[in-house]
Amino acid sequence: MKKFLLAALVFVGSLGVANAQEIASKGTSMVNLGIGLGYRFGGSMSVPPLSVAYDYSLKSGLIDGNGAITLGGYLAYTSANYSYLGGPSTSASHTVLGVRGMFHYQFVPKLDTYAGLMLGYHIASASSATGYYGSSFVSSGFDMGVVLGARYFFTPRIGAFTELGYSLPYWNLGVTFKL
Repeated sequence: MKKFLLAALVFVGSLGVANAQEIASKGTSMVNLGIGLGYRFGGSMSVPPLSVAYDYSLKSGLIDGNGAITLGGYLAYTSANYSYLGGPSTSASHTVLGVRGMFHYQFVPKLDTYAGLMLGYHIASASSATGYYGSSFVSSGFDMGVVLGARYFFTPRIGAFTELGYSLPYWNLGVTFKL
């Protein structure tokens, strides 16, 4: 009887490991749709930080079969209004386009944890109602940062995610889809 129970536990445990490999298996695509908290540019938001991230699994089966490497893209947008010391109102928008590489490791079934680097291009534009004509500017440049995240799948294809790190906000929350 003890041998049967031990064999059953080993079998069930191996199913959990096989399930763990399925989230970021080679060739899998995942999309995150998020809303951000902790906006890094200040002001009162007109449009909260909204983001879309795409990850494509290049390699899986790493580190005991639970690790994977993904490469993907990132797009985020937000806009805000500013008014300093009762001065004129300024409206600004920020967009980030980026490429990100992630290392995923699944510690438990249905939970995909990951960390990685993102290289992005930041575009900021603002306009102010100072004087009769007002003024505006556009600024852009390269940024890079670190991302830490986790996805939990409620079904085989739909889940929730959270990410900390580089982006317009410091913290993103949202839904994730496995394609």
